[in-house]
Amino acid sequence: LMPIINLKIARGRSEEKKQELVSEITKAAVRVLNIKPERVTILIDEYEHENWASDGTLHSIKFGKDWDGTVGDLPD
Repeated sequence: LMPIINLKIARGRSEEKKQELVSEITKAAVRVLNIKPERVTILIDEYEHENWASDGTLHSIKFGKDWDGTVGDLPD
């Protein structure tokens, strides 16, 4: 079996952060599914903040257009 894992994230993460994320997800898939790392495929779909909403409000409005999606930047 060859799992294809699809991630949907807000645009703005660095290449380094995305690499860290896919590395950790690959390790988890290998461990849980008992497969070789080369069998794991990960697709990343990135969305602009004006195309993503939660709680009925676009993220571009809720967090501002410059928000990079990190938790530390969330308003209280």
